[in-house]
Amino acid sequence: MRARILVSSCLLGAPVRYNGSAKTLFHAAMDRWQQEERLVPVCPEVAAGLLIPRPPAEIEPGHDGADVVNNTARIYENTGGDVTDAFLSGAHIALDIARAHQCRFALLTDCSPSCGSSFIYDGYFNGTRHAGIGATVALLHQNGITVFANSEQGITRLQQALDQADRA
Repeated sequence: MRARILVSSCLLGAPVRYNGSAKTLFHAAMDRWQQEERLVPVCPEVAAGLLIPRPPAEIEPGHDGADVVNNTARIYENTGGDVTDAFLSGAHIALDIARAHQCRFALLTDCSPSCGSSFIYDGYFNGTRHAGIGATVALLHQNGITVFANSEQGITRLQQALDQADRA
């Protein structure tokens, strides 16, 4: 059986982002993986019951998703609302979906407080990014799922990992 990939729904064109938009990833590899039925879509925030649209949310300054998963940081909306519990619920739902479909890899939307795998926003709602991971990524990492960012480099690395997994 070919390795499966948990993928952010917004990358597949679903309008599930906080502002009701998609972040469709147009790439030949995505088309091929979809034809091969490798892709398992998920939006952790929507799965947890957050609305579309919804206020932007960021992990509090100086922290990342690993801290959220370890209960040492919170996720807040720009309105001040604490949405940590919803983001953690979504992370656990994403993990359950990955396990149910035997996903060993994930391709998630960078910069998100859920799905960021190399960058997240700094928590000040000013558009500044810094190195860090989202809550869903942290939980997936803790459970042995390798996460890749939605960048050319991320897709190349994921393809290499898939090739290796398929040969094993």
